[in-house]
Amino acid sequence: MKGIRQLAEQLNISIGTVSRALNGKPDVNEETRRRVLAAADELGYVANQSGRSLRQGETKVIGLMIESSKETVENADNFFLGVTSGLQSVFARHKLDLLMLPCPSDEDPHEYLKRMVARRIVDAMIISDTQRVDRRIDFLSRAKIPFVALGRSLSASNFPWVDLDFEGVADHAVERLITLGHRRIAITAPSSEANLGYLFIDSYRRALERHDIPFDPSLVIRVRSSEQGGYQAAHELLLLEERPTAVILIYELMAIGLYRRLMESGVMPGRDLAVIGFRDAPRARFLQPSLSCFRISLYDLGVALGRMLLATMPAYRDFYPGGERNIIWPLELMPGESDAFRVGVMG
Repeated sequence: MKGIRQLAEQLNISIGTVSRALNGKPDVNEETRRRVLAAADELGYVANQSGRSLRQGETKVIGLMIESSKETVENADNFFLGVTSGLQSVFARHKLDLLMLPCPSDEDPHEYLKRMVARRIVDAMIISDTQRVDRRIDFLSRAKIPFVALGRSLSASNFPWVDLDFEGVADHAVERLITLGHRRIAITAPSSEANLGYLFIDSYRRALERHDIPFDPSLVIRVRSSEQGGYQAAHELLLLEERPTAVILIYELMAIGLYRRLMESGVMPGRDLAVIGFRDAPRARFLQPSLSCFRISLYDLGVALGRMLLATMPAYRDFYPGGERNIIWPLELMPGESDAFRVGVMG
């Protein structure tokens, strides 16, 4: 790589002129700019973005913090790929880059975030997997760092977030199953302190109460949100003295493990047990019977997330006036065969 000084000597013009040409300054004539850019390309010159970022006080990079573990890798679907596609479509308009920040599962997410912020590698943050009480939100709010959360939390107040409609999914699923004659309905929830689990269960409980169905804690199965978690959930349901006739899953890929364990015991999904999944994930589409689940546009979700974040940043907020600060993202039911039977009637 040739430095800017060598580039100036090669062209026999001043370092200042070369710098201004490379940075697109208007006081450089087009012929000189063309010569500089052509020579830079020929000599393999790349501007020192880190030095420029320090001078300008910005990196032009947005960080997306996600959980990283053996389980999340093995059970990966296209959720974050879909979301990042939408995010990048927004950021690209402003020449901003997106940096994935995978936090190891054995590290405190709060400490990981503090380290990333201290290194000044991003201008703003998107955090996911929000907890019931999430210290990251309090930290970012106090530090006055632009951020948006993919998920709600009881921490802080008036922070920007976009979250999936977990309440709506649980409510709709319960109503659908009750219409089909089910009264003993199980539900899965994360074994962690993820806030989405609380939202899901609270809505499930309220839906049951509207129909005078008692809430039974034994029907709330807390397992990991994974295929293995679905297998474990089915195992626990099979051990119940009075088995449920239906189950609602918090994570779509759990259905793969659930189906496997049920069929090992001679219990047929869609005939002996109604199953409603959460999201329409590609890997779950090959299940038989086909899984009733909910549709979501991950690309549009990413666009909304990106626009909300930029609206909090002084350099970009004028591009996104009047945007919502909190959004509950809807999901649409896609009926399948996994719950297409009435209690007591063969499907």
